[in-house]
Amino acid sequence: MTHDWDAIVVGGGAAGLFAAIFAAERGRRVLLLEKGRKAGVKILMSGGTRCNITHDCDNRGIVEAFGPNGRFLHSALAAFGPKDVLAFFHAEGVMTKVEDTGKIFPVSDRAVDVLDAILRRLDRSRAKLALAEPVLAVEKLVDGSFRVSTGTRQLTCEHLLITTGGLSYPGCGTTGDGYGFARQFGHTVTATRPALVPLTVNAAWVPELKGITVPHAGLKVYDPANKLLDARKGSMLFAHFGLTGPAPLDVSRAVSGHTTPNQLTLEMDFLPGETEVGFDEFLKVETLAQGKKQLAGVMAERLPRRICDAMLAQAEMPADRKAAALSKVDRQKLAAMAKRMRVPLRGTLGFEKAEVTAGGVSLDEVDSRTMQSKIQPGLFFAGEVLNLDGWIGGYNFQSAWSTGYLAGTRL
Repeated sequence: MTHDWDAIVVGGGAAGLFAAIFAAERGRRVLLLEKGRKAGVKILMSGGTRCNITHDCDNRGIVEAFGPNGRFLHSALAAFGPKDVLAFFHAEGVMTKVEDTGKIFPVSDRAVDVLDAILRRLDRSRAKLALAEPVLAVEKLVDGSFRVSTGTRQLTCEHLLITTGGLSYPGCGTTGDGYGFARQFGHTVTATRPALVPLTVNAAWVPELKGITVPHAGLKVYDPANKLLDARKGSMLFAHFGLTGPAPLDVSRAVSGHTTPNQLTLEMDFLPGETEVGFDEFLKVETLAQGKKQLAGVMAERLPRRICDAMLAQAEMPADRKAAALSKVDRQKLAAMAKRMRVPLRGTLGFEKAEVTAGGVSLDEVDSRTMQSKIQPGLFFAGEVLNLDGWIGGYNFQSAWSTGYLAGTRL
């Protein structure tokens, strides 16, 4: 039987675009179906519209960012790792830069340059991109091929790749369609939840600090039994709802994945590079030396002034208190707050503001060497639709590029 296409890719995000490119460059007849009016919308939104392409590390560093599930990426990264991603974009004229955090961005700081480069390569590959054409149904035919139904036509293909993303940023069109297709073919879909999402808190003083950034903070999430669920270091931004920025986003998976997130506690370390004893000694020495100065002013030599004011308020000390005669008990109380300030959590801002989705198509049912289903021959998965979610910093894009590439070489 002759098929309309050798391969149909459902979903025009990072993984789908790369898969279509590399499949078509092998001479395969490829159709990429995207339900939105534009492909790669999430690429345009990412990194504050700068697009954090990947991370400055080796393959092991990428694997580590995904926790236990990271092992699934070994083959994909061996086939197409961070250096290959950079070579791809450099060849398309997108020069890159490495920032202090290890994040890699285009030199132009323009996500649109990243997407334009991909679309140029897609065009040269001869893959066909169909926009504003959502897939309504998929089915396996008797001869082992697939029929894909959209709102306007029915198409047949030898191989079918699902790269529909997860549930994060639903405004981009990522509404979980791929999970339904996966279940239809007998796949298990691990429970989904928001990841890399801002945290909401039950502490009135936190929103009052909105706009304040802590460049280096340590965060820990504890359950009601005081068991440590997750810990990360990075920058943190106070917001009207709670906390955002790299460190809060990285620990958010533990919060959204808990059955009672409003019973969790977040511990903040405002000085991760200093010991509690060290900060206590700093306060002891400096309050003696600068007794006439306000205590908050002395503390502000190490911490943002508004955080110092908030700490004094939480310690029930006057805002204008002088540094002189600071008792050992009060000094240790402030040192503990600087290193172990705890706030009760409420939850997260949900999928609406999540950068990625935790959970998805079970990795046990997908061959990591090819991205092909172990249950249904000819069916492939790549990108965020899989049960893969990593830290902030370009790791998730790397997963999408790599799994998309690997699938594209096998379609």
